Amino acid sequence: MSNTEAAPAEVACGDRPAAADPDRPAVEVLTPRDVPLGGPRAMRVRRTLPQRSRSLIGAWCFADHYGPDEVAGPGAMDVAPHPHTGLQTVSWLFAGEIEHRDSLGTHAMVRPGELNLMTGGHGICHSEVSTVSTVSTAATKTLHGVQLWVALPERHRHTARAFDHYVPSVNRIEGAEIRVFLGSLAGRTSPIPTFTPLLGAEVVLGPDAHMSLGVDPGFEHGVLVDSGDVVVAGTRVRAAELGYVGTGVRSLPLSNRGTEPARFLLLGGTPFDEEILMWWNFVGRTHEEIAAFREAWQAGSDQFGSVTGYPGERLPAPALPAVRIKPRRNPASGQESAEG
Repeated sequence: MSNTEAAPAEVACGDRPAAADPDRPAVEVLTPRDVPLGGPRAMRVRRTLPQRSRSLIGAWCFADHYGPDEVAGPGAMDVAPHPHTGLQTVSWLFAGEIEHRDSLGTHAMVRPGELNLMTGGHGICHSEVSTVSTVSTAATKTLHGVQLWVALPERHRHTARAFDHYVPSVNRIEGAEIRVFLGSLAGRTSPIPTFTPLLGAEVVLGPDAHMSLGVDPGFEHGVLVDSGDVVVAGTRVRAAELGYVGTGVRSLPLSNRGTEPARFLLLGGTPFDEEILMWWNFVGRTHEEIAAFREAWQAGSDQFGSVTGYPGERLPAPALPAVRIKPRRNPASGQESAEG
């Protein structure tokens, strides 16, 4: 998905969080902001990352959560060809279907419970359109899911374009259903390679279910709640919120105190120790680099290639801000900083 805000903010970060107390992990609750994609009458998303209080969780640097919306109205997704650099896009749906086309020549459908991961690296462009009538089922009447970005580390950020598809199996444990689409969790491992250590999993926790999920203590984690009220290490995290837990935790207590199943994504990774700068659909390192990416896209450079099969024009880049893009950093976070 493109970040189609008319005036996208620049974001940079690089500070490592402080380690949490493994026996009493602090949970920082991040509240999303409502963002219109393409204008006030267009599809709206709930953006949890990046924000001023926290820009990354591991290498996860962007999280948009949307739906359920009727695809026949403003909830439809129609994102024209647009560029990416220095990142990977991770598409994960709960309901609906999205048609993906990119400059590798990929033509794929994004469907619920299936991972579509696109590597931008040196440069790629793609389009995303929600389908309406390809399949006559209730699932295609609504669109509901998340769009995530992963920042690539310095030595891999100019890697070649790539596209990966994977359908994880369901692992049923302790009253939960878990689908691991990246990394390893609860005895399951995704075969999709990553450029930094990462975790991505969908968890559906049954009514009144409680579990203690073993996690990598070298990772920081985020619990992005889709539905229900989830209690993370004693802290309530409501629907659309994200609960952040710093490094040093080996077991993550999770509860659903409701009478309906609760669904969330568990995202994790080792703290990303490089400063990055995000603007529009680009991840770079300096203002000059971002400006060069924008100029190359506007000029139709081969750096990004072209999308075939999309019935329309590509998305123009917004104007750069009038002032130099400056970095922002994550604050230190974890048990030490939480206690002051």
